[in-house]
Amino acid sequence: DVQLVESGGGSVQAGGSLRLSCAASGHTYSGGYCMGWFRQAPGKEREGVAAIDTDGSTSYKDSVKGRFTISQDNTKNTLYLQMNDLKPEDTAMYYCVAGGTRLRNGVRSCPLDEQYEFWGQGTQVTVS
Repeated sequence: DVQLVESGGGSVQAGGSLRLSCAASGHTYSGGYCMGWFRQAPGKEREGVAAIDTDGSTSYKDSVKGRFTISQDNTKNTLYLQMNDLKPEDTAMYYCVAGGTRLRNGVRSCPLDEQYEFWGQGTQVTVS
């Protein structure tokens, strides 16, 4: 199994920045894997925010493009989410996720509408 531990959440004012980190340990996928960030606000459905695959290809939810950046440090087995120009609508519990790549139309990728296998406990982000 993969263990994921998030950190870096907090409370900021609109326009501020936060960087989330996710320390990963345990099994890794030999055939390519995805790591990403999902979030869930009270009363709302969980949604994918950003994902990155083994080769470094990234995908983002439209509303965070240009503001959020996902990256990974393979030497430290750590995933990051740099969040700039935060808005009140970004307020949510943020979860780090991991799992194998998905095959769609003959192409392997990391879609944001997938239910990945491994989840962290979450870190709260509050923007006021």
